[in-house]
Formats: sequence, structure tokens, C-alpha cells
Amino acid sequence: MASVRRIPQATVARLPLYLRALEEFAAERASTISSEALAARAGVNAAQVRKDLSYLGSYGTRGVGYDVAYLVHEINRQLGLGEARRVAIVGAGRLGQALGGYGGLPARGFRVVAAFDNDSEKVGAPLGSVQVSPVSQMAEVISGERVAIAIVTTPASAAQMVVDAATAAGVKSILNFAPTTVSVPAGVALRQVDLGIELQILSFYQEHEAASKISPSVAGGALPGTVPGAAASIAG
Repeated sequence: MASVRRIPQATVARLPLYLRALEEFAAERASTISSEALAARAGVNAAQVRKDLSYLGSYGTRGVGYDVAYLVHEINRQLGLGEARRVAIVGAGRLGQALGGYGGLPARGFRVVAAFDNDSEKVGAPLGSVQVSPVSQMAEVISGERVAIAIVTTPASAAQMVVDAATAAGVKSILNFAPTTVSVPAGVALRQVDLGIELQILSFYQEHEAASKISPSVAGGALPGTVPGAAASIAG
């Protein structure tokens, strides 16, 4: 029986990683899995796996491990994936088109049921399996299609406006890909993914990993190909 303990946000963020790994194990016809094997596939440590799964009321069996089918069922249940979540994509540009055609969404329990754009050349065109509607019809379409999640792929300048419109129409979850921070009313869940920021963070680690490998004689002065003082300004 599942635990009634509140699941921490950090654990919730790892549940999809476990689910993906478990589905891979299931495809390999594994019926049980150890915490060590699941941790290796999910990219965490075994102690973290055991602690996270304890929130689901699953403690495994010593010498046997965890039942794969049970964990897949329980994680799906906790993530609310017992039925397909209905999704709208707002912004029919290249990113919106790519998401609309991404087979990983239905495979993971999400169904794109609507798409919107304010460009007259995009309105009426297909986006995946749906037809792009004008932004002016968002309230009507979102209500009619019972949209639960809106994915925002608009330019930054339009993001807050469409978030406001979507939440006013009853959407309770927003996934924002627009390169700007948006705000939502109380009771609405928001996840923000800025690809540029993620790349900048990776660039930071690449820069500092490279710097850590520079010999002391080079590190003491300007780096080759940089303006004198640039390295100090990064570090400081």
C-alpha cells in the first residue's frame, strides 16, 4: 500500500527518471531490480533511490530487489498518468512544431489536443495531429478540449500574455519555454525551461573544467586568446 507521507519536491523531480529507467528494464524483461542497478540507470546513488521509493511505500525485498511492474504502476499513479493529460501548445514556430510532432509526449501519457498562434499564416495549418487555432480563441478551445497543461513556445514578448490567457481559461499547469520569466496565479503549477540558460550553465562548467587543467605558469597570466583580466573577472 502506498505511503501517505507527503513526497518532497526533490523526490518528485526524480520520479520521472526512475520511471524511464524502469520502463527500460521492463523492455529488457526484467521483473525485479536492485536499488544499485536502478540508481546506475537513473544517474543517482542507491541510498537516494531507497529513500525516494520509501515515500511510495515500496521498500523492496532483501536479496531480491524491487518489483519493476509495481514500481512502474505506482510511479505512474503518483505522477497522475493513469489517463492521458490533455496539452495545448501556444506558439506554432519551430519549437512548437517540434514538440507537436514529438512521439515521446503520447508515449509518456500526454496528448496534444490544441495549438495556438497569432500569425495568420500559421493559423489553420497542422501542428502534429491538431490544427493551429488563433490565440483569440484560446478560452473557448481550452475549455472545450479540457486542456490541463499549456506549453508556451512563444517569443518572450508574448509569453506573459498567453500565460495569463491560458490560466484565465482554466489551465492549472504551465510549461514555459519562452526565454523570459513569467508569473502565474496561486494554485497554478509553473515549470520554466530556458534552453539558452541551460547552455550558458554548461558553458560555465566547460570553461572552468578547462581552466582547472591549465598549467600554473599559464594560469597566472592571461589565458591564450582572451583579454587580460577576463579570467579574473569570471572567477570574481
